Amino acid sequence: MPTASSLKAVILAGGYGKRLRPLTDERPKPMVEVGGRPIVEWQILWLKRFGIKSFIFLTGYKREVLIDWVSRNAERLGISYMFLTENEPLGTGGAVKRIRDFINEDFLVLNGDVITDLNVEKLRVKDGEVAALALVPLRSPYGIVYIEDGKVKAFIEKPVLKEYWINAGVYRFTPKIFEYLPDKGDIERTTFPTLAQRGLLGGVQFAEAYWRSIDTMKDLEEASNEVLEVFKNSPSL
Repeated sequence: MPTASSLKAVILAGGYGKRLRPLTDERPKPMVEVGGRPIVEWQILWLKRFGIKSFIFLTGYKREVLIDWVSRNAERLGISYMFLTENEPLGTGGAVKRIRDFINEDFLVLNGDVITDLNVEKLRVKDGEVAALALVPLRSPYGIVYIEDGKVKAFIEKPVLKEYWINAGVYRFTPKIFEYLPDKGDIERTTFPTLAQRGLLGGVQFAEAYWRSIDTMKDLEEASNEVLEVFKNSPSL
């Protein structure tokens, strides 16, 4: 099985990021800055920790902004790259299917709005599986009130609910995934349910990993206060 350092990383970077407007009026979501750097730069810094230096960017909305930034910063970041552009929205499944001629071994796919430090070395596909999903604990969007004998004892601000797991938007695929991808449609709604029903989809739990999906202005504000601490030991900072 290939080690993480030999994998290509495919970044889904074609989304509109409507809930982050006006920040996404003139740029794609992965180019929104968090803690002074675009989301995509945090992703590259994270994956380089594991020796991953080859990237494929699946672009769409405002693609010229991402293409320009990657082209100007690739040498500084020490990465190789290519772009594939969709002229009409194909969904995550349709977008990934277009890279089949460029991939002949396991590869990583990640949503372009995720910032994490999870250990991709542990994200492996077992024998008999086609894909594996990274799973992280659900963080409650609300504060929790702890009650004992009818008395309020404590307030817990947005706790991590470790008995519930969510899709982290980070995947490891084998080349067999292309047999299950739609020409148009989302992986989450088409491919994953089919693989799960057939016992071909693994799930790897990352209980202690940092993970943020940047969907709203509140996510952006909170993540901006966290990422510098999470990535403080990165040699590129």
